[in-house]
Amino acid sequence: MFIIGYLLLNVLIGIYAARRVKTDQDFILAGRRLSLPLAAATVFATWFGSETVLGASSRFAEEGGSGLVEDPLGAALCLVLVGLFFARPLYRMNLNTFGDFYRLRFGKAAELIAGSVLVISYIGWVSAQMVAMGLVLHTILPEVSVVAGILVSTAVVVAYTISGGMWSVSLTDFVQTIFIVAGLIVATVVVVNKAGGMETVLDHAPANSFDILPDKSFTGILEFVAAWISIGLGSIPQQDVFQRVMSSRSEKVAVRSSFLAAGMYMTIAFLPILMVLAAKLLIATPADVQLTLPTLIMQQTGPVLQIFFFGALLSAVMSTASGALLAPAVILSENILQHLRPAQTDKSRLLRTRLCVAGLALVSVGMAIFRRDIAELVSEASAISLVGLFVPLCTGLFLRSTNSVAAMVSMLAGMGVWFAFTLFPNSCPAMIWGTAASALGWVVVIVFQRTVWQNRR
Repeated sequence: MFIIGYLLLNVLIGIYAARRVKTDQDFILAGRRLSLPLAAATVFATWFGSETVLGASSRFAEEGGSGLVEDPLGAALCLVLVGLFFARPLYRMNLNTFGDFYRLRFGKAAELIAGSVLVISYIGWVSAQMVAMGLVLHTILPEVSVVAGILVSTAVVVAYTISGGMWSVSLTDFVQTIFIVAGLIVATVVVVNKAGGMETVLDHAPANSFDILPDKSFTGILEFVAAWISIGLGSIPQQDVFQRVMSSRSEKVAVRSSFLAAGMYMTIAFLPILMVLAAKLLIATPADVQLTLPTLIMQQTGPVLQIFFFGALLSAVMSTASGALLAPAVILSENILQHLRPAQTDKSRLLRTRLCVAGLALVSVGMAIFRRDIAELVSEASAISLVGLFVPLCTGLFLRSTNSVAAMVSMLAGMGVWFAFTLFPNSCPAMIWGTAASALGWVVVIVFQRTVWQNRR
């Protein structure tokens, strides 16, 4: 009953938030009126999802400390970098979408390529959240299959996201953040005490639990770097990060919310890790390692704690799913479809964006049903934006480059090389090759153009 009531609460909040949506900008950026608490909560809640609670904890259970480099360490690094270097200049540009940045700097063709890369990159991330929601509902209600859980929870997220856009996402994120923090703190305290206390849990931790640094081999170092930059840099050129920066009521709020969310992320993200260590003393590891924490809670705790934990878990997943779903829908509507079939009024643009939310949800549901590895889906999503968009973002933002040819070659080279090495892997991670190709593509075009220009003189 609690789960059903909680799902209905989110829908009602979304419907309430829809009253604030009058224009396209209200739907996309909440009218640029988010206060620091709302802005920080929506950044934290959007990032703190299934990949943190289930994906990162399962990687930690299998790989030890090295499994934490990508998430939560790389994710927290991303938010810090956004606050230090990207929030201020992006906020001052007063744009509606991240795709607008690429059009302003590099032209419409670059905007279309960048928009396509962004939309593709989000499908895996949204699918990961849908898988997690299905797993949660199946664990709580075994008679509900994972597929049925995916369909039901997705319908709820789509309902409130379509209703109020960024206003719905922000208000539900604020409520969900409260559930996440309270639920995980209570669950961690109870589980750790049940395992014998903090000292016992840490004393019995596997030897590699705190070994974050890589081995000294060349391959080990490359994999370590790839894990850091996958989310640490790859999530910077993402619409959901940009959307929260631009939705803030001021430049200071945009910067401070990024730092505050990073601090919250690093603190709360280690609670599932502690519970995984406690789980090693209390239960046998399930066949699907992603179900370690749900299995621990179901087998070792009573109904009250189960409500706290699964409320927190469902909050984390739903908040991330709504933000991850809204972001590509906005890009698809404003930066791709607007060029193919322009909408002349706010009403028609709002309708088109809402239809994009529903359409992308259907695509993501299809992927979620056939692919179930949460951490892998999220990692792929970040890798796509890293190899395709990070270099043009930095050159356009910090070098003030407006070289459209260089930008497009950089995007296509990064994506092409990454895809090739994904199909034919070797000792060097594909995202390293892709990022290097993106940077090299930009440099080659600049050098070639300057050489041609000098020869003509």
